[in-house]
Formats: sequence, structure tokens, C-alpha cells
Amino acid sequence: MAKTIFIAATGQNCGKTTTCIGLMHQALKKYGRVGFIKPLGPKPTTFHRWTVDKDAALVAQVFKLEKDLRWMSPVVVHADTTRKMVDGDISPHEFHEKIVHAHTELEKKCDFIIVEGSGHPGVGSVMKTSNGCIARMLNAPVLMVTGGGLGNVVDKIYMGLAVFEKEGVEVRAVLANKLIPEKRDRTLDYLTRALADEKLKMIGGIDYHPVLANPTLRRVSKLLGLPLQGNSRNLSKIIHHVQICAASTQRVTELIREPSLLSVTSSRDELLVTLAHLYKLPAYRSLIVGLVIPGVAPISTITQMILDRSNIPYMRAEKLTTAELHRTITDDVSKITADDTEKLGLIRRLAETYINFDLIDELF
Repeated sequence: MAKTIFIAATGQNCGKTTTCIGLMHQALKKYGRVGFIKPLGPKPTTFHRWTVDKDAALVAQVFKLEKDLRWMSPVVVHADTTRKMVDGDISPHEFHEKIVHAHTELEKKCDFIIVEGSGHPGVGSVMKTSNGCIARMLNAPVLMVTGGGLGNVVDKIYMGLAVFEKEGVEVRAVLANKLIPEKRDRTLDYLTRALADEKLKMIGGIDYHPVLANPTLRRVSKLLGLPLQGNSRNLSKIIHHVQICAASTQRVTELIREPSLLSVTSSRDELLVTLAHLYKLPAYRSLIVGLVIPGVAPISTITQMILDRSNIPYMRAEKLTTAELHRTITDDVSKITADDTEKLGLIRRLAETYINFDLIDELF
């Protein structure tokens, strides 16, 4: 029988999927056959003609598990699913059978299975299929992922514990993610003491790395609905900073100190030409991830020629203002995709540095 671990979270954006990827990476070093399942998938997508959850599709691509995809996402929730469940058109028993059957099939071929929950522990309750219910059905002890902090974090942990206790499921450990490096030991000490009355282990997760939340050029292109011109090899590059280029040409070039997406209005011919030339220099090529060019004024013919010949990545946004572009990009919460090779490589390295897989394996 395969060892199964249920990865829950106290809420969204705690780093649950990042943790799953890190654990998958480490588990594959110890176990020959590692499986993944997202039992209840609230984010449908089409992958290899299957309708599956986005996280299942991501893990399948990253770890070459496409052959197991049919078992990795047994229940996908659509916009009308909850209403159909309440109306009686769908039975919770139907969902439960699919989930248990998928897990059973994976057990036949795996030594270690990671089960990723959905959202906070209570997600799915309206369909009688909460995280706690699923963990009970699969007889899977829980690793609960949370963010860094103290008061708010502990409050959310106890709310999550109540869901699992109701179902008779054992939460064996809590993993705190997004820890501030200089406060890591202190935060873990306080969390450990705050949860001292509970029979669970407090474990440190991955420290806070803003780069993991930063968008890639591909993400921005998709977010804005704008095609990328120029060097498409930059699509997976991470944007560390979005810089509005309103200053003089010289000042703008002086301010480029980290990999940046530069917003330059279409009337700034001198600046566009300068950036195109700078992109050809190795020192600047690593800093200029790309351009986004708003403005109703057309780009001059000669400037357009220079942009195209330089192969600098750019997106043309005639219908959006500089302020609208900046707000849209900076307000977005970037999720990891299989094309984000730079981020995925970083997650693997961070998992090896910060997550004690041997301890987790022993606990579960």
C-alpha cells in the first residue's frame, strides 16, 4: 500500500501548490514511483483532451505524469456544480466513489502519493466533500500549510483543525511558508509554543521569495491579451520590477537595476530606440525583460524598424493607458505554470534547502 499524505492549507496563496511541487521533487529522489491527486478541482482546464484541474495538469506536465492524468483529477468543479448538488441532480456519493477509485488506481502503481486539497479545509462542504471528508475517505493524515506570522496564522490553523477533527482525521504537522528570513527561527519558535497543546509537529517551509509571486512575460502577455513581438525566448523570464518610464531617457536607463518590464508610451521615440540598442548589450539584455508600449499615437516607421531589428520583446497596447497597464499587472496574483521553468527550478532548489523531507516522511 502506498504512503499517502494530504496537503491542506489554511487559505489561498499560502504556497500549497509550491509545497506540493517541492515535495514531489524530493519524494522522487527517495521513492521510485510517486503519484499526485487533486481530488476536488475547482479550476477546470482542458489538457490532453481531458477536463482536469489546473494544478493536476501542472504537476502532470512538470513531472511527466500525463499517463496518470485520468486519476489525478477525478472530480472537477464547474460554475454550476454546487447548484446541481444542492438541487439533487448530483449525488455526493458519486463524487466520493470517483475520488476513492482514482486513489485506489494510483495506489496500484505508486509507493508515495501526494494529495493536494482545495483552498482552505472547509472548501467543498456544500457538496459534502470538504478537505476533511476527502482525507477521511482516503485514510490520509494531513500536513497543513500556512503562511508566516503568529496571531492570524494560529487562528486559521485552529479553524482548519476543527474541520479535520470533525472527520476524525489526524493533522500530524503544520508547515509554515513565506517566512521572513531574518525572523524565521523566532517565528517558528512562537508558532511551536502557541501550538504546544496540540499533537502535531511545527515545520519550517520555504522562506518568503517575492520572485515566486512575480509574473513572467508570458503571464503578462496572457493577462493583457496582447501578443508578444520580438524574442519569444524571454517568455518564461521573471519580471522583478515594472517600471513606468516617464523620466528622461538617460534617467530611465540609470534606473534599470533589476530584470524589469518597461512601460514606454508610443510617442517616446528616442527612449524606444535607446532601449532597443541597449538590449543588444549583454549587460542590459539580462535587465530588460521586455517592453509594453501604450498610447494611441502610432510608433514612427524608423523606430518600429529599429525595435523589430533589435528583437527586443515588446507588446503594443493602443487601447490601454500607462496607469491601467501598471494597475492590471501589479494587482495580478501570478500562479505557476508548467512553462515557468525559471520558477520551477527555483522551487526545487528552495525545497531542498528549506523543507526537511526526511522529517516529513518519518512523520507520515
